[in-house]
Amino acid sequence: MDREATVSPEQTAADGELRKRLRGMLESGLETEVEPRAYDHDAVQSVVARLQALAPDDYEGKLRIAGFTLTPWRGEDEIEQACETCMYYVVHRRFCELPELMLPVEPEWSCRLWRI
Repeated sequence: MDREATVSPEQTAADGELRKRLRGMLESGLETEVEPRAYDHDAVQSVVARLQALAPDDYEGKLRIAGFTLTPWRGEDEIEQACETCMYYVVHRRFCELPELMLPVEPEWSCRLWRI
């Protein structure tokens, strides 16, 4: 995917609406699987396989399984992990481009599939 591709005004609006909906789910107390973090290959593959089993529009399931939080995650003796510092984050679109997620996100959010 071309990370610099132009996004239509309609897509920008749709992203904004979905981002607002996702924020609402998280703010209302949706329990997500923040830990264990997916640091090794097997852990990543386990989380990715579960995400792949979801319908593309199962946003609650994606948030839950990926372990999304509204604030950056930081474990003991670890660097802060926020969407804006993840390799899958598209800055100008505020979007997670991980194929199994493909979600509009906020820069300060985080998930357990975070990568640098």
